[in-house]
Amino acid sequence: MRILSIQSSVAFGHVGNSAAVFPLQRLGHEVIAVNTVHFSNHTGYGAWRGLVMDPAVIAEVIEGVADRDALTGVDAVLTGYQGSPGVAAVVLDTVARVRALNPDAVYCADPVMGDVGRGMFVLPGVPELIREQVVPVADVLTPNAFELAYLAFGGDPAAVDVDRVGTLEQLLAAVDLVRAMGPRTVLVTSVLGSVVEAGQIGLLAVDDSGAYLVRTPELPLSVNGAGDVTAALLLAHLDAGIATALARVASSVYGVLAATHRAGSREIALIAAQDMIADAPGEFAVDKVR
Repeated sequence: MRILSIQSSVAFGHVGNSAAVFPLQRLGHEVIAVNTVHFSNHTGYGAWRGLVMDPAVIAEVIEGVADRDALTGVDAVLTGYQGSPGVAAVVLDTVARVRALNPDAVYCADPVMGDVGRGMFVLPGVPELIREQVVPVADVLTPNAFELAYLAFGGDPAAVDVDRVGTLEQLLAAVDLVRAMGPRTVLVTSVLGSVVEAGQIGLLAVDDSGAYLVRTPELPLSVNGAGDVTAALLLAHLDAGIATALARVASSVYGVLAATHRAGSREIALIAAQDMIADAPGEFAVDKVR
């Protein structure tokens, strides 16, 4: 596939395009990377240098890609953190242009907004924008459980009740609500609650063929970029079918995180664990739960 990835980037470490591009390339996909920010490092360190790209600059870069007639061959668009309405407008316009050239093109959106324990960490108005404008356009969506709860039930972004997706039945019901908005495929990351046993973390994938759950050990580490890798890998493997894609994603992401934990690294061990990306062992069982 040729994939247009519109995301943030960092010079040091692995988040955004700096996390998504390499796995896609390692799996043999051609990537056109358009950066929405260029920072020295991810913001989890608390300090960074660099700049946020003006939406007009992002649009100009994409226009230059179009000048080379390179949008014509795009099979998929991948996006992550969209920090402002201006960036979202550029993304949605670009998705429409790509689909006009290739009606079969897939839009995979990671609706980065917040997480359990952190709440929403995007600008006011962005959660509503993602729910109302981005989600209906996406073919594939990869929210975490917190983001799923907001997308499914709406309400005040500052008062998201993640307990509403704490059981498997609640989780599936929330996914159904989100799928009714537009996306046919939804992957829920960081599934906890009664859906998994203590010491585990889950991934739930749902499409027209059914709902599939995979559980992996929960590792004692906190890193940035794993969600970006997860979304990229799901998109890379979707052609194999959702159950196979889920097995490969879970195996690869766990392999990368296990290597990160062994190294005691603040950054995900993306390069060191690249064999887990290129040839995922698929050691975790995928259960069809509906």
